Amino acid sequence: MQAIRMSGLGGQGVVTAAHILGGAAVKDGKNAVVNPFFGAEKRLAPAESYVRISNDAIYDTGEILYPNIIMIYHPDVILMGKSYTMPFFAGMKKNGVIIVNSDRKIVFDKDEVEKLDALNVKVYFISATEIAREVGGTDLSTNIAMIGSLLGITDIVSMESMQESLEERFGGKSKFIASGTTAALDDAVKKQYDKIEKLISANSNILNESFNRAKSLLK
Repeated sequence: MQAIRMSGLGGQGVVTAAHILGGAAVKDGKNAVVNPFFGAEKRLAPAESYVRISNDAIYDTGEILYPNIIMIYHPDVILMGKSYTMPFFAGMKKNGVIIVNSDRKIVFDKDEVEKLDALNVKVYFISATEIAREVGGTDLSTNIAMIGSLLGITDIVSMESMQESLEERFGGKSKFIASGTTAALDDAVKKQYDKIEKLISANSNILNESFNRAKSLLK
């Protein structure tokens, strides 16, 4: 089973990203369980989402204590401890993957480096917000860039299923509303474009660009 913990700040769309990823897994014929976790619904407050993906039945629900994939949507999760889980890699399994949205490599302290090395964890730094701005013209699609990076590094779900899940989410077919803030964020993203088709196209381009950039890190 793949256990993904997404840690970010309010307004970055970690809840939306988790549901898009879970939806793509189901389209691939897998089982998925998605759980959001957040306190006060306001921008920049800590927010987490958990996604479990497996070919077998999933019986575990709720918080993921032992992830094998961690996605950090904002550097402040690490640098300022803006997270419900501390340290940011708490519970990380051996041979895991950490993807950090940052335009520069974060220098970990000696203790963190030793612990990550002992677990044989690979850390990737992706400029997800920069990609969202360059390709889509808005940092509100940072979450889409993060998903693209995840696919490029792990191949956890197919790009075809991810594209379909993305279209459902922003094309009005999905009926899921995680919270008032998440719904408002979706509306804010939609208002950046004249037509929903442009929104889907832009997010698709962001997804592909971040996928390709992440793939290049593996070479």
